[in-house]
Amino acid sequence: MIAAVVATAQMVGAQQSASTLRVGLWTLWHDREVLVRAAQGESASVRTCDRCGAVPLAQEMRLRAEDSAIAFGGKHSTEMWLSGALILEAHGERVALPYPVHVIARGGVLTIAVTMPVERYVERVVASESGAGDSEESLKALAVVVRSFALHVRHGHAEYDLCDATHCQLLRWSATGREAAAHAAVLRTAGETLWFHGRRAAAWFHQNCGGHTAVPAEVWGAKGDMAPWLVGRADPYCIAYGVREWSSTLTLEELTRALASGGLVAPGWKTLMVAKRGESGRAVTLMVGGTAVSTEDFRLAVGRALGWNRIPSAWFEVSRLSNGIGDGFLFHGRGAGHGVGLCQVGAAAMAAQGLDAGTILAQYFPGAEVRDEASGLSWRSFARVGYTLETLEDEDQTYLPELDHALTEARSRSGLELTGIITVREYRSTPEFRAATLAPGWVAAFAEGSWIGTQPMRTLAGRKMLEPVMRHEMLHALVESTAGVKAPLWLREGLVEAWSSEGQAAVAPKMKLEDVDRKLAHSANEGESEAAHAAARWYTEKLLGSYGRTQVAAWLRNGVPTQAMTAVQR
Repeated sequence: MIAAVVATAQMVGAQQSASTLRVGLWTLWHDREVLVRAAQGESASVRTCDRCGAVPLAQEMRLRAEDSAIAFGGKHSTEMWLSGALILEAHGERVALPYPVHVIARGGVLTIAVTMPVERYVERVVASESGAGDSEESLKALAVVVRSFALHVRHGHAEYDLCDATHCQLLRWSATGREAAAHAAVLRTAGETLWFHGRRAAAWFHQNCGGHTAVPAEVWGAKGDMAPWLVGRADPYCIAYGVREWSSTLTLEELTRALASGGLVAPGWKTLMVAKRGESGRAVTLMVGGTAVSTEDFRLAVGRALGWNRIPSAWFEVSRLSNGIGDGFLFHGRGAGHGVGLCQVGAAAMAAQGLDAGTILAQYFPGAEVRDEASGLSWRSFARVGYTLETLEDEDQTYLPELDHALTEARSRSGLELTGIITVREYRSTPEFRAATLAPGWVAAFAEGSWIGTQPMRTLAGRKMLEPVMRHEMLHALVESTAGVKAPLWLREGLVEAWSSEGQAAVAPKMKLEDVDRKLAHSANEGESEAAHAAARWYTEKLLGSYGRTQVAAWLRNGVPTQAMTAVQR
């Protein structure tokens, strides 16, 4: 993350808590044409004015920018709104988007903004910005920083809240291989941001601080206001496995072109030297000929023109080279990125040493606290046998006996034992629960692995639903902790439905077994979801009746044999 625009690095209240963000798509490409169509077997729609009705996107549509108009199918429009299951293609890249898309044209270029849930945005950035050295705790720390940056730093874009480039935070729309780990970390920190003395705090991160972090003013000058939680300090974790050093040679011609294209220095200069350094050792100001240039502006200009790997950080020495063929400059430095805030290499090293996300964040943002974004409250933890309750309100302790009983019943009915500690996180309101988990509106609680998110317990208790709902989710946690990679979704869901319900499922389903997994994973509405779960329960109860709980539990670990699958469908 480079984060070039820093209007403030203060205790921010400028951007309030949001459930969605508008993210610029392909912002570095400046595409003039984009092909749009509905995903295969799915539907999408389009409208071309604010008050127009949406019409189905029946076939693929080519959008072309003509000055400030969008040309499509022989028509023109100044704006376009797309929704549904969309496929967009341009410059050889293809992306599937289940989110609303807004398109305008400016100066012959299409500007595309995608409105997506905050937590999905954070998840994609963490998947894009993290590396193989990260583990759960460093990813959780990164998720909190990414969310804080997205919500509480002004980014300087008119058509969207954040771009998808390193100007803001890198977001790769295609798969990175880090999606599962990123999802887990984001879910477990959903809605959490950094706060300082009761107010929201802006946050930044970078790849490698070189052994010492920087204050904002070292990087962004007068634009980088002082903030007590953004400090320059020694970072022994970053260099625990050695200092990252780099060298780069750039010709005078290359630098002249980069600085001229960036509007920093006109051609004709011959000398380059460090004029001022910050407390961390980074170059703050360079003298290029007779012109003083911010080192960060210099680095960004070189990065945009010549590649981001040429000058990875502002912590460098520079010397003139002349080999008789052409003039140039040798840069030798350490670290990568601007150096402000969380150091990703240091955070990964801390996590590898067994330190948790809270300790990692305290290292890089001293005095700041992790709190709930919507309320500003701190999460409280209450440890019980087999699970921990996380809540923002102390009075929720009164529900612990019901949770105890729900877990005891889940273990008794299933015969399954815990392989770790279950985490139950209770949200203060239904909208906050939905924003954090992205669960559909008909869901009272949500389980993933050993993590359970739930609507307010007072709401569930008032409806006499708390214990049955929590027993159901505890069963999910037990089943998922036992299930092997070959266990089908219908069996995992079916076991939870069978063990959490009273009596037998009496009616054979119309849904074929081969269709159940698909409907469970992608239900279009509550009725379809209920039908899929009922079918999964019926097939699973038939399996339990024929082979017994012990055998089915073994198949949960190892996969259901073909002959048993065939038998339950007769």
